[in-house]
Formats: sequence, structure tokens, C-alpha cells
Amino acid sequence: MTAEAGSPDGIEPDTKDWTWVLERPCDECGFDAASTSHHDVSAAIRRDAADWVLRLSGPTVRERSDPTVWSVLEYGCHVRDVHRMFDGRVRLMLAEDEPLFPNWDQDATAAEDDYASQHAAVVTEELVQAAHRVADTYASVSADEWSRPGLRSNGSRFTVSTIAVYHLHDVVHHGWDVDSPRIGQ
Repeated sequence: MTAEAGSPDGIEPDTKDWTWVLERPCDECGFDAASTSHHDVSAAIRRDAADWVLRLSGPTVRERSDPTVWSVLEYGCHVRDVHRMFDGRVRLMLAEDEPLFPNWDQDATAAEDDYASQHAAVVTEELVQAAHRVADTYASVSADEWSRPGLRSNGSRFTVSTIAVYHLHDVVHHGWDVDSPRIGQ
């Protein structure tokens, strides 16, 4: 996340609609949804969680390389919450016919939960648990359930298959965010 003038913590709220990553590769992190099968998402999320264990164990985990960019800890908190949110959405899609997802303001969550003050060891454990839980959810989806639909409040329509790949891009992208030399780690 990057800063916007007037933002209380120096971080610009992310207002982009990232659903385009299902149609073309991400110019930043290189993720290509077209080459990603929903069947691979569960294992990829588990591997990504292992990467976060290493990222969150560094001595500078709380430091922002720039006041306008989240620290590794703040990104880790966000990824944990992303896993929790997607698990809830997928479970809703499996339980209900074409549910409307509740809104989630990731920036409000970051501020309300004070990501910067959380303990890295706790965040690591919670992130791994959340990742494994959602990975288990994806692994349990039967062949005929991958096409079950769900809707975001902005009208974006997902199937369990497309939301799985969309979710994977989110965590891959945030790994790229913290590993990228542009952040200055």
C-alpha cells in the first residue's frame, strides 16, 4: 500500500478493482491467472504461508522502508485477514445460492486492528492457520461446486474457481510487495 496526502497513517487506501487480474497478467507481480488452475490454489496457498513464516521472522519486520508503504508485519496481518475473508466467502458460496458478499474495508481493518502494533510471532501463527484453513476449504470443493457463483457489492461476479485464483493473486502479489527491491528491504 502506498501513501496518499492526508491519510492518517501515511498509507493510501487501495480503491482499485483488481478483478482485471483474472483477464490478463499482473504487470507488477507477473501473476497470470490464465496459467493457474483452481486445483493448484490450495497447495500454492500453503507454500505461500511457509514463505510468510520466513518474512515475518526478520529483524526489521516492523520497519517501513518508506512512511508511505506498509511494513512486512502490516502486510502479514493483511494477508492473514485476506485468507480469513476469502475462506468466509468461499464457504458462503458453497452454502448459499449466489450470495452477496459482505463488504470488507481492508484499510479500515488495518487501522482498527492496529496492524503495526501486533506481535509478529502471533501474526505468523494466525496467518499459517488461516492459510491452511482456506487451503483445506479449497481442497474440499467437489468438481460440481467450482462453478457455484457469488457476487461482490460492486457487481463483480465470481465462481468458486475464479475467486480461488483471484485470492491466490492477492497473496502472491503481497509477497511480491514485500520481497520486491523497490520496497528497499
